[in-house]
Amino acid sequence: MRIFKDYKGRNVRLTDERVTHFTKRLIKAGLMDKIEETIANPDFVFESRTDPMAAIYYRYYRRVTAGDKYLCIVVKHERNDSYILTAYPSDHIKKGNLIWERNKK
Repeated sequence: MRIFKDYKGRNVRLTDERVTHFTKRLIKAGLMDKIEETIANPDFVFESRTDPMAAIYYRYYRRVTAGDKYLCIVVKHERNDSYILTAYPSDHIKKGNLIWERNKK
C-alpha cells in the first residue's frame, strides 16, 4: 500500500488491490508514474455525480504514450479515511460540480 498527500494535505491510500485493478490501462497510456503528481497537484477536482463522498482529480499530460490525455483519479473521502477507487486516462473532463481548480498564474 502507498500513501499520497493530496492538494489539501490529506492522506490518500492506494492499496495493492486497486493498483492491480487499473495498472494495465495506465501503463498502456504512459500514465502509471503520474498518480502521485495528479493527487498532489491536480488541474481540476470535481465532485462525483453519483457519490457525493467521491472526488474526481484531473491532470492533463501532453505527449504520453496514448497521446494528450487527462489522468482521472477517483478518490473516496470518508470521515477519517481517503482512498483511490480507480484511475484511468480520459480525453475530456466529465461534467459535474467543480470543487477546486489549480491557479494558473
